[in-house]
Amino acid sequence: MMQALPVTELPAPLTAAEPGVSLWRDAWLRLRKNRLAVFGGATLIFITLFCLVGPWFAPYRYEQQDFAQYAKPPSAQHWFGTDKLGRDQLTRIMYGGRISLGVGICATLVSLTIGMLYGAFAGFLGGKVDVVLMRIVDILYALPFMVFVILLMTVFTRNIILLFVAIGAVEWLTMARIVRGQVQSLRKQEFIEAALSLGLSRRRIVLRHMIPNVLGPVAVYTTLTIPAVMLLEAFLSFLGLGVQPPMSSWGTMIKDGAELMEEFPWLLLIPATFFSLTLFSLNFLGDGLRDALDVRTSKD
Repeated sequence: MMQALPVTELPAPLTAAEPGVSLWRDAWLRLRKNRLAVFGGATLIFITLFCLVGPWFAPYRYEQQDFAQYAKPPSAQHWFGTDKLGRDQLTRIMYGGRISLGVGICATLVSLTIGMLYGAFAGFLGGKVDVVLMRIVDILYALPFMVFVILLMTVFTRNIILLFVAIGAVEWLTMARIVRGQVQSLRKQEFIEAALSLGLSRRRIVLRHMIPNVLGPVAVYTTLTIPAVMLLEAFLSFLGLGVQPPMSSWGTMIKDGAELMEEFPWLLLIPATFFSLTLFSLNFLGDGLRDALDVRTSKD
């Protein structure tokens, strides 16, 4: 008689692997849980759209004067009142926001470009090159940059382009240090050693492999640099070295409002409110991005 063969148990079916979550998606999920960061981002978007789109629907031009409406308080005709030349404050807030946000973003991009390239090459090359480049940064840190910017604005023609370049040229030092530290931590990683073994040029490794991997900290610091640049522009405008009339920024409007603060307080309070709200929003968003992009803070 033939003996029945033992029945072998079939292996249990493999369960489907859970789909992975990318770093950026995971950061986005954590960012959405941060209410202050969400509030800051939403407020920033609203203010930006208000300044960009609002002037198209404004009933007045930003330079339009009406001396019969000298320093009128907020009313149905002028929602934010008028200034000492009878110009509509609402329209000037919108145009001033364009200048302030434009200076903040453009000057930050200038500092971002210089700081990322400088810090990336210093951190990657290392050795004596790194020592020399970072000692230059230390020396520049010791210089009174506010005096340097003021000299640029007084010696050369005062225009908005020079303001972008002058502010951006003095705000790149911290960015260079941040990128250098990140690049030094990446330099010993396996993918960098693999790129070197394949014979890739140092320039390509820095631009194609190093810089993309430090964008997280760079994005965080960028959101914190924009308010610092806007404060610097406001300070220069307060000294009369910023945007020239008839154009205005929030800094020049705050300066003009401070001169008439006791008689016409709305000339100071309204632009100062928009300026402060924008700075708070950027700082809230920057703090949220820092926590979201730092995997060590994840509580999942």
